[in-house]
Amino acid sequence: MSTLSADLAHQPGPETVAEGLLTMLAVVPVCLLVAGYGRGVQELWARRGAGQIVPPWRVAAFGVGVLTVLAAEQGPAHELAESSFAGHMTQHMLFLLVAGPLLAAGGAGLPLTLAAPVPLRRLLARWRVTPAVRRLRRPTTYALLAGGGQSIVLWFWHLPEPYTAAVDHPVTHTAEHLCFLAAAWSFWAPVLGPPRHRAPAPVAVLALVGTMLPASALGAVLTLAPAPVYPARVFGADPLADQQLAGLLMWAPMDLVVLVVTLTVFLRWLRQLDRDRPAGLPRTATRPGTAAVPASAATEGERR
Repeated sequence: MSTLSADLAHQPGPETVAEGLLTMLAVVPVCLLVAGYGRGVQELWARRGAGQIVPPWRVAAFGVGVLTVLAAEQGPAHELAESSFAGHMTQHMLFLLVAGPLLAAGGAGLPLTLAAPVPLRRLLARWRVTPAVRRLRRPTTYALLAGGGQSIVLWFWHLPEPYTAAVDHPVTHTAEHLCFLAAAWSFWAPVLGPPRHRAPAPVAVLALVGTMLPASALGAVLTLAPAPVYPARVFGADPLADQQLAGLLMWAPMDLVVLVVTLTVFLRWLRQLDRDRPAGLPRTATRPGTAAVPASAATEGERR
């Protein structure tokens, strides 16, 4: 995995070797993840028909999410992160606002479970039915916990000491990125995942807004701070301007993406309510202690 250099220009040495080893180690779980997902989707489509259970668009979303992770770690975003705080923030936004939602939309839970060895599947099945896990797996509980978890992860890794440790040590930097990816994947799963695992629309809206506000506050702190809050080695040529740009990169995209998704979820909820209770449906007239009488029958009685 990538890491920022202490002096911006990487020179051959222990840090470069550690970075190379981490990159090679990262390839293995990514390959296993993609292979397991593909194997599970193939088995589902062989049993139920192509495109069933996991639609092709979800498979495409998962693939693009994996490519986004690789691009953030070894593509142009990596080069930007090597030279500026704003570039590093771009990496973080790719994990939180692009890769995480796409991986969550891929609905990887069932395919990966089917691809797992039989003993592991049995262990997972026993684990899922335990009382504690069943409570945590409730969509409402899970959505609220995942939203709170993402906010904690975001703030923790942008505190001066953890962020500086991530800049100076490749292993810590890798842990930082894994935390962002895992938090984003978990947070977006009850919003964009398969319908059977989605949180109710009001809960999803609450979780989205509740997660957006702490992120906006952090972006505002970085943008409006009168002086740099991190050591000078993590910034580009102009530390304060670099920090302000990084704050804006967190503030504006986070608010825009979350607001768009929140409005979409809210409008979909209203449409669902309208379908469940159409406006033209005749209402029933009820009185205490009497059975419901259709409005049309009551009108006919008045005419007689």
